[in-house]
Amino acid sequence: MTTLEYLKSSPNDNFFLLAGPCVVEGEEMALDIAGQIVPVAAELGIPYVFKGSYRKANRSRIDSFTGIGDEKALKILAKVRSEFGVPVVTDIHLPEEAEMAAEYVDILQIPAFLCRQTDLLVAAARTGKMVNIKKGQFLSPESMKFAVEKVHDAGGTEVCVTDRGTTFGYGDLVVDFRGVPVMQRENVPVVVDVTHSLQQPNTAGGVTGGRPEMIETIARAAIAVGADGLFIETHREPGKAKSDGANMLRLDLLPELLRRLTAIRQTINKK
Repeated sequence: MTTLEYLKSSPNDNFFLLAGPCVVEGEEMALDIAGQIVPVAAELGIPYVFKGSYRKANRSRIDSFTGIGDEKALKILAKVRSEFGVPVVTDIHLPEEAEMAAEYVDILQIPAFLCRQTDLLVAAARTGKMVNIKKGQFLSPESMKFAVEKVHDAGGTEVCVTDRGTTFGYGDLVVDFRGVPVMQRENVPVVVDVTHSLQQPNTAGGVTGGRPEMIETIARAAIAVGADGLFIETHREPGKAKSDGANMLRLDLLPELLRRLTAIRQTINKK
């Protein structure tokens, strides 16, 4: 089964889920989070992909945490895949990272700020892995067709696109849900990144803020408009997370959220 086929394999036509910590902080933490999500996703018929960045290259300050070491973090992602039997996704930031990361993961993710970097998209496509392109906060949904075309033209056959919000002034983001059906016209799955959509960038202290109390609101809306998948960053203690804690969902809140979202999806499927 290809990764794309897996994402579409829900027995009850449910959405798929990319979820996990912002960055791999350690093996115990990664296995713990995956272990909590896998059984709930299976119960609800949600094809699940574990998400974790092996390195965070785009940080607000030079003293911000970037990772525990590339190879160490990638091996942890591979262990999650082998122990739980689920695909894993991670970000890459430079073309030369593509082949290295592809040895350990199933989906290569292109960060929003880098979604127009042709060399990066081509390098990801040439690995043969699925490529998840995050829509730049500065781009229209219509413009993402060109990023998708770059991957296809480079030989990539599996692509999905993720909306993570659009810049609204200097310190906020909004989600234009019209973008979901617009990007689906490219015949690729469209994901809504719930947690990053709620970031509040450019704070005076140099640490990105967020509005996690709005996570369920954005997630409900995404399912209602027909998003194929959701992207949710989660952590047992977001306040202690080493990256993006301000907009993460607390892990113990995820199961019931997924149950409520599944109920919405099932209602939509009845029409």
